Order: sequence, then C-alpha cells, then structure tokens
Amino acid sequence: MALRIRTVRDLDEQAAAFSAIGHYFGWSPTREDAERFSPLLPADRMHAVFDGDEIVGGAGAFPFGLTVPGGALPCAGVTVVGVLPSHRRRGLLRRMMDTQLRDVRDRGEPIAALWASEETIYGRFGYGLASISHNIDADRHRVAIRRDLPHDGSVRLVTNDEALRTFPRLYERVGRTRPGMIVRTRDWWSIRRLDDRPETRGGGGPLVRALLERDGRPVGYALYRLVKEGSTPETWTKTIRVGEAVGVDDAATREVWRFLLQIDWTDRVAAYHLPVDHPLPLLVDRINKLRLSVWDALWLRVVDVRASLAGRTYGAAGEVTVEVVSDPHFPENVGRWTIDGGEVRRTRRRPDVRVAVDGLGSAFLGGISFGQLARAGRAEEAARGGIERADAAFRASAAPWCPEIF
Repeated sequence: MALRIRTVRDLDEQAAAFSAIGHYFGWSPTREDAERFSPLLPADRMHAVFDGDEIVGGAGAFPFGLTVPGGALPCAGVTVVGVLPSHRRRGLLRRMMDTQLRDVRDRGEPIAALWASEETIYGRFGYGLASISHNIDADRHRVAIRRDLPHDGSVRLVTNDEALRTFPRLYERVGRTRPGMIVRTRDWWSIRRLDDRPETRGGGGPLVRALLERDGRPVGYALYRLVKEGSTPETWTKTIRVGEAVGVDDAATREVWRFLLQIDWTDRVAAYHLPVDHPLPLLVDRINKLRLSVWDALWLRVVDVRASLAGRTYGAAGEVTVEVVSDPHFPENVGRWTIDGGEVRRTRRRPDVRVAVDGLGSAFLGGISFGQLARAGRAEEAARGGIERADAAFRASAAPWCPEIF
C-alpha cells in the first residue's frame, strides 16, 4: 500500500503523529496531550505519514514569531519530527520535510527554525547552525559572584499567577535586543514555560518562580527545580536545575545569578542554553568551576530570501550583495541579492560573498560570521573585502539566544 502524507484531522491522529518521535524518548502521547498542545500546534501544522490507516511518522511546526536583529519575523518552529524504526530508510523523513517546507513557504513564513536531536540531519534540508549555547554544571560551593561587584535588588518567590503577570514583560524587554528568542503568547507561557504538572518535572521537584525586584520594580526572574539524587540524607546530592534566568540589564542578570549560586542546602547548579556572550563566566570568581560546555542550539532555514533579508536590520551602511549559490528546495532563492538601506533586490552586481542557503541561515541572526563560514569552507569571498563588508552588515548587537528547546 502506498505511503501517504497529509495533515492530521483530529486529536487522536495528532497524538499518533507525536508518537513517532515519542517512541525514541519513551513517551506515549495521549489524546489529552494533543488537546493540551493544540492551542500552540494546530492540526493543520502537523503532518503525518500514513501506512494504510497506521501513522508511522510525524513532523510539526509551531507558528510563532522569532526575534531577529531589529524586530521579529513569522517563523515555523519545527518540532516532533520522527519516523518509527519499522519504516526507516524509506525516504519518509525527506518527503515530510519537503512537504512541510512547501507549506511554510505557502503560508508566507520567511524563516523556519528547529533544535536538532541529531545535528547531521538538517543541513540537507537547507538548515544552518545559527547559534551556539553554553551549558554549565557548577559545584555551588566552589564558585560565586565576585566579591568586588555590588549588590542590587532583592528576590522573592512568587505564585504561578504573579509569574504569568510579570515574567512575560521582562522576557519581551530582553527580546527587543536579543535575536533568536521566541515571541511567546500567553498560551505559550502557560503551556510550555510555567507548566508544573508532575509528568513535566523530569525527576525534579516543583517549579520555583523567583522574581528579582529593584526599588520595588521587577527587573529579572528565574525558573528552576531542585533535583535530589541519592537514597539517604548522607548520600543526597541536590542540584538547582535552571530552566531560565533572565535580567533586563547587566546588573539584573548578575543578581539573578547571585541568587541561584547562593541557595543553601544545594550542591550543584546546572543550566543549559546560555548565549555564548553571557556575562556569567566573567562575573564569577572561578570560571573553570562552572564546567562550561558548548552545544549546538538553534538551526535556521531561510525559506524566502527576499522576505527574510528585508525583515531584519543591518549594522553598516552601504550596499552588500550576497549570492545564494544553491537551495535544495526553492530554486527561486538562488541568485544575487543586494541589501541597501533596508531594501532587498535581485541584482547582477558582483557579489561580496557566495554562500549556500544553509550558510545564509547560519549567518542570518548574526551569531555565525561569514568569516567563520569561509574558514570552514562554507562560504566564499567573491570581491576584495567582501567578507568584511558582509560581516559588518549582518553583525548583531548580541549573540542569538533561544532559551528553550521546542
């Protein structure tokens, strides 16, 4: 029987489509799971592969905004992509991704983004690594904020309702200057970030919501859980697992982290997905005790070159021309594109830099430079000084940061 791909039609089909990736994580999605996520991931954004009446693969896309230099763009947040092991090596992933990308372009979303469970997969679909993250796994007793730095503000623990009132505004303030952040709706906050059902805790305790205030005004927050390992009080190891820590300015960021590093009766602080320009390594007295590690973060696909390039701002005046030399799905993206004063046009002008569409995705948020791409054999300078001009244009004021896996 022929294998068919279409969007799901009801919550039962949606749950079955989730199960394709759930299989690999020990997750058996229910109809209730699909219903809970439906405000964020509607049925018409969830594709499934059918083998007769059985669903054997799925690929979804959250419709949200993503911050880019100078604003935000509509973005397809690609998620829950998987094929059951019984149907591997049949080209089903490629068919699903092809179908999904065409749907994204038809909807007018100029970019798509994802977190890669397996980072060798998505380059062939035009996605480029757009940001790198830092993870920490610190011994709390051996690292602290430097003593010479001032104290500024106080922290109190708040209810879910107060967090829902205050945290989104702080997050939005940071997103105005930080590319790569999801534009979160109230539903997103309730369902994704502040959800504290027991099955979401991942072996940790209840979600703790900490609000930092300065002169009575909210300026930062942290979301974390306490995770206890060991069978007796003598063998317990208690970890502060940080889900998100945000400050609206440098002082607020420092004080949020001071609070996290000073929580009594705990042994470790673990945090993931920090931006590579995060100040924490320079705020602490012993950087090596943070045990920093590097991980891939957001991958970005430029779906519509003209619309995406026109949808962000640039850091240098003057014309810059980028030649997109290949795109495995959209030949209309291939060609030379001149950026001049915020306008984007096709051109026959000599390019400054040549790059495939995945390389453009890497450079788009300003987190990976064209110079880095060229040194890795992923871009080519086409005119004297072209790499320098392109990097000056695409440079962002802050490194891309997406604080959550979707």
